[in-house]
Amino acid sequence: MKKGFSKLNTTDKIAALTEQHQLNSDFKQTLQSHIHPEFQDLYNQFSENTLSNFFLPYGVAPGFLINDKEYSIPMVIEESSVVAAASKAAKFWALNGGFKTRIISTNKRGQLFFTTEWTYTELTELLPKIKKFLLKVTEDITQSMRQRGGGIIDFELHHESDVDAATYCLTVSFETRDSMGANFINSCLEKMGEALKAFLKKQNSELAIEINMAILSNYTPECIVECMVSCPTPSLQAYSGTFTAEDFALRFQKAVQLATHNVGRAVTHNKGIMNGIDAVVLATGNDFRAIEAGVHAFAAKNGQYSSLTKIDISENIFTYTLTVPLAVGTVGGLTSLHPLAKQSLALLEYPNAQELMQIMAAAGMANNFSAIAALVTSGIQKGHMKMHLSNILSTFNAVGDEKEAALNYFKNKTVSHSAVKQFLEDLRKNA
Repeated sequence: MKKGFSKLNTTDKIAALTEQHQLNSDFKQTLQSHIHPEFQDLYNQFSENTLSNFFLPYGVAPGFLINDKEYSIPMVIEESSVVAAASKAAKFWALNGGFKTRIISTNKRGQLFFTTEWTYTELTELLPKIKKFLLKVTEDITQSMRQRGGGIIDFELHHESDVDAATYCLTVSFETRDSMGANFINSCLEKMGEALKAFLKKQNSELAIEINMAILSNYTPECIVECMVSCPTPSLQAYSGTFTAEDFALRFQKAVQLATHNVGRAVTHNKGIMNGIDAVVLATGNDFRAIEAGVHAFAAKNGQYSSLTKIDISENIFTYTLTVPLAVGTVGGLTSLHPLAKQSLALLEYPNAQELMQIMAAAGMANNFSAIAALVTSGIQKGHMKMHLSNILSTFNAVGDEKEAALNYFKNKTVSHSAVKQFLEDLRKNA
């Protein structure tokens, strides 16, 4: 690859890649077929070396009743059955009180790491003065946020003695209101780094101090939302299949207990939650990588990775609860730039950040509930592969009549890649 790739125009970039990797003409044609005729210049600004767009399905799960308000939730996801599972659970719970959500806390964290000859005791004694000074020097950055009810909340000093005896972390708590706040937090922290160094040098110029780094943390255990569903156990008959509602509830409870204590199960259990959450995160232009990292760290906060959900069955009442950290925004970033992200927020009737946290949690709960219900009754593959059938048919270039025949044939049969292949071969042989 010749130097200066980033400086080439899109056509020359594609030509260079085609030549270097000996790609056929499909590469260029496919990229060009995914160019947006109206918004491409905007999309090119979102990332570097952009050649085209990678499309994902934009679906909607209607009928979510969250805190007695109905929502149609936009979901961007490529996995078969996620939107269907969310919609099914939404319909069931709407008839059984809906999703009850609440915000536990909304603070986010930033970290200022530094190395110094000052001792932990000396720094702790100085901390009140340090806090006052850092609040003062960042007033110009925080002014607008403070006017909206946010800003810097608190400071904590931690000794990073596992790294070395001279390294510390100043953890700063922030409230960023309706923005995710990454740029705001990072700007504050970088200003604090310069100021802290100057402050300590003024106190004692003979003691060395070096700023290691200043960056927000995507671990947000103080930005928490809770989502709960509850109903009389007999009402679960709609999901129980061949089991009684009571047996279904007990099987469901055991599945959650296994996810609580078995790491291998917990990861997949929580992934089912993230199917719903990530789909809404993407649809609203939020940062799904940050969300994922924070959620999974939270799931391991007690020293072992575990389920994000808890279950209680008592006095014939089934209660299922999800607690999850979600640092999201409804202003700034792609939320106000991406055309579909803006329309997603419009579809949700312009929620603030706290409301969006609750909507995402309900979507995660819905997907997890449907997944566990399937696992403990008919098994996950029956419903999933039915939804996946259309993708398999497309893989084998099935046309209209073939697709219709396959859909009828597999109504009461197990769907698999090999079974669909064999069906189409037999169908075409006898055509």
